[in-house]
Amino acid sequence: MTTTTSTRTDTLDVPGATLHYEVRGGGPVLLLIPGGAGDAGLYEGMAGALVDAGYTVVSYDQRGLSRSLLADDPTIAEQRVDVWREDARAVLDAVVPDGERAYVFGCSSGAIVALALLAAHPGRLHRVVAHEPPLVELLADPVPYRTRFAEVRELLRTRGIGPAMARFTGQPEGPEGPEGEEKGPHPELPPSIRQMASRMTANMPVFLEHVLCSFSSSAPDVDGLRAAAGQLVLGVGEESDGQEELVGPARRLVELTGAAHAVFPGGHVGCVERPEEFAVRLLAALRP
Repeated sequence: MTTTTSTRTDTLDVPGATLHYEVRGGGPVLLLIPGGAGDAGLYEGMAGALVDAGYTVVSYDQRGLSRSLLADDPTIAEQRVDVWREDARAVLDAVVPDGERAYVFGCSSGAIVALALLAAHPGRLHRVVAHEPPLVELLADPVPYRTRFAEVRELLRTRGIGPAMARFTGQPEGPEGPEGEEKGPHPELPPSIRQMASRMTANMPVFLEHVLCSFSSSAPDVDGLRAAAGQLVLGVGEESDGQEELVGPARRLVELTGAAHAVFPGGHVGCVERPEEFAVRLLAALRP
């Protein structure tokens, strides 16, 4: 059982955008970096347990998604890992007291950002847990995944969100498949993220067109991660076996860097599916 804690919201101006961020609790800062079409609300279900464990829990909406608005030009361009990395660093600058280091957790594309943050700014961080970063170029054969993600983007541009989501998820298109999931009050979703569901629906075209391909095909700074391996944990979901584009890159980074690894409850979005169990495992992974 977790206690209810108040949430402070604020905004932060960064080059080209204004970021919405949220802060709960007190103690060492734990920055939660959302992935995919999610935003700060992705971690609502486990935030209370992390606050109860003594952390200041911070999360934010990535630029161009939900409440983090782009400056001037409303037309979003292809997004870059290094820009989102510096957005994360700017949030840390705003919330971490001088001289202290932070903890970081990132999921999916948020894990890609977390890895880039560690490689570039290891002195700012205690420990980073990166859960299933889909860095497909680390795989022995990235071509099938690179091709599928490019097809998703092209389908979005030519036929719309329904066909694109069907290709992305491998589910049938229609009222029972990805397109139908955009409609209604989302009663099938965990209560902790129902409020975020409409924002995710609006974010999905941005993610599929401007984030998916550029982030999944990016090359991590393996040398930088190897140098900071003692601060890094690569996570995979216990239900993610067989999804090579999700678990393969994490396992390969363990081999390349010597970093620790951990298995988490649920699948790719275990933090949403089983938030309380996931929080327990995350707290263990954050301890050296």
